[in-house]
Amino acid sequence: MMAWLVRRLLASLAIIFAVVTFVFILIHVAPGKPCGQSDTDVDPAVCDALTRQFGLDKPLHVQYWRYLAALAHGNLGYSFSLHRPVRAALADTIPFTLQLAGAALLLDFVLGLGLGIYQAVRVNRVPDVVLGNATLFIYSLPTFWLALLLMLVFAEKLHWFPVSGPNDPVLCPVVDSLYCVADRLWHLVLPAATLGLVGAAGTARFQRAAMLEVANQDYVRTARAKGAPERRVVLRHQLRNALLSFITRFGLAFPFVLTGAVLIEKIYAWPGMGRLAFDAILTRDYPVVTASALIASTVVVFGNLLADVLMGVADPRLRVRATA
Repeated sequence: MMAWLVRRLLASLAIIFAVVTFVFILIHVAPGKPCGQSDTDVDPAVCDALTRQFGLDKPLHVQYWRYLAALAHGNLGYSFSLHRPVRAALADTIPFTLQLAGAALLLDFVLGLGLGIYQAVRVNRVPDVVLGNATLFIYSLPTFWLALLLMLVFAEKLHWFPVSGPNDPVLCPVVDSLYCVADRLWHLVLPAATLGLVGAAGTARFQRAAMLEVANQDYVRTARAKGAPERRVVLRHQLRNALLSFITRFGLAFPFVLTGAVLIEKIYAWPGMGRLAFDAILTRDYPVVTASALIASTVVVFGNLLADVLMGVADPRLRVRATA
């Protein structure tokens, strides 16, 4: 098991290195100057000075080697669009992304798991058909379209939730009281619901299929034949053996949440890492883009690694294969 874990860890590091290298090369060879989208964004003289200052006039392989050397020392670079170190910019935005991702994942798995079990217990009945069509419809929706719809209905029309932003700028510029905690959660509802509902719809469909797959297994039929209560059969025998797909879904949720957060943070003006990366792409801020790709790829890769480890814990057969 330990040898397998070491191999997976080395493979994960190689994937992160490949992603960062690909993003570094892609953004440097893309058309345009590193000072903005066009020559009118920044004075040409200032742009040329910035290009020389950050060594962006050097050959690509020289820039890449300097980037790797700086990265080895923990230096993520300096943002010339924000006029501050990239590390400081990420330190300010990552907590907001973690709040959004954590709330979205919680809604995704709690609601999705509950709906999947409910549908499997009532398979082919009216609730299952209705929920099946509803989850398919929600799962098919683009996240940005659902975000605009929720904003229009619950913020603009009903005024139940704020339109955008992470907090009330007057009453709660910082979260230093229970009222401000509640204010942050109030502002978090719509962004988290946008990501969480789409994810929950997919999780529900995955979990329903997994529950039905094990419903006709011998151990499930044996439990029913022994007279075990239906609740115990579903939760102890059927659900426990259907959780492998749930763990797989857990690993797949990280890329979905991070990629969806880019648009959601921009739409709701949520000051997270996704919005930071989006703005950095528009201004061609190379250090911010590559650092965001590094953080995102690390989270995604190690999220999948964690899912693989949990699969090995849940299914002893996988541990045997890993040591073989």
